[in-house]
Amino acid sequence: MEYTQNEVLQYVEENDVKFIKLFFTDIFGATRSISVQPSVLRRAFEEGVSFDGSAVKGFLNTEKSDLFLFPDPTTLSVLPWRPQRGRVARLYCGIRYPDGSSFEGDTRRILQDVAARVKERGFDVQVGTECEFYLFRLDENGLPSMIPADTAGYCALAPLDKGENVRRDIVLTLEQMGIEPQTSHHETGPGQNEIDFKYSGLLRAADNFSTFKTAVKTVAAQDGLFASFLPKPLEGEAGSGLHINLSLHKDGENLFSYDNPEAKSFIAGILRRVREITAFLNPLEQSYRRLGAFEAPAYVSWSSQNRSQLIRVPAARGDAVRIELRSPDPSCNQYLALALVVAAGLEGIEQGLPLPPPVDLNLFRAGPEELARLEKLPASLGEALSLASESSFVRGIVPEATLEAFMQNKSGGHDPAFGEI
Repeated sequence: MEYTQNEVLQYVEENDVKFIKLFFTDIFGATRSISVQPSVLRRAFEEGVSFDGSAVKGFLNTEKSDLFLFPDPTTLSVLPWRPQRGRVARLYCGIRYPDGSSFEGDTRRILQDVAARVKERGFDVQVGTECEFYLFRLDENGLPSMIPADTAGYCALAPLDKGENVRRDIVLTLEQMGIEPQTSHHETGPGQNEIDFKYSGLLRAADNFSTFKTAVKTVAAQDGLFASFLPKPLEGEAGSGLHINLSLHKDGENLFSYDNPEAKSFIAGILRRVREITAFLNPLEQSYRRLGAFEAPAYVSWSSQNRSQLIRVPAARGDAVRIELRSPDPSCNQYLALALVVAAGLEGIEQGLPLPPPVDLNLFRAGPEELARLEKLPASLGEALSLASESSFVRGIVPEATLEAFMQNKSGGHDPAFGEI
């Protein structure tokens, strides 16, 4: 259900909501919040809630630091893990300057702008994510350890699979928030899990992913575990990916469900720009230790069903037909990632790009001569940043100040400490 401003105010008054958390996302993908009381909510909608932009890495400097959060009433949800008496609700927010203009570091706004372009051209993009994560034990001080929660493998059962109850609680929590998980299972690595979601519109899919990460960490902590979304937390084990499933609709029809030239050009656009946007899909040094191993792609290619490819077309029928982009990982800013991927596909349609032939090979077993014919994804964060900084396409989507802040922070090459993501 999508609420209006007045409906949010009425819901808060009638349902014992005592705290409202205003969620926003920094340029690196971390969700942050400010809590307000119900008495402040009407003013928040009309005038915004101020915060210190200079205290958020990548936002503003000290000399020009004031920013304002404006809640989006359509995103109201009660947090099920908080007490039912004196409830806590959350709203995602837009970020503006004191004069009311949009803040260029508001990556949710960047995705909204791309979504508006998609709609203007008569298309509808639906997104479903498949996210992998690890569960680790806590040490005697209650801090995250590097010891996985179990030693189970792909699709294992309890009692070997120690994540079964955690996944169940995560799924039930998300359903209470109006999010629709579809499948969940133990993944390949020890302590590694995956939950997959029903498709939704661009902005809702990005908001839902933010909610998902918050819910996973909260539920895991309640079970005495730590959930990590790092792309490669354990050397020698499978990395964690964020597989993005995309379907393209026009006039109520899924264009991927038949031999449609616009659908082909959409794929071609992503293939052409993927190297330039990889820094935003894989923003950590360790992201590049994941690529090329354990079914994570390393080359710019596509095929049907083949899990060694960057883009695959899973076996499906009708409205379930989609493409799956397999390179992103869950440490990304999902708003920027989706904005750049979809904008690349839209550019492909606008320019009528031809789709190159599929690569029907297992690239993990292909010989040097076969691989030499393929373009590679960046092999390091440094290479990816260099490609992004030189890309006119990226600069057409990501505002200059935001791009500069992202580049400046990432060029140091220091990943966050274990326990931060």
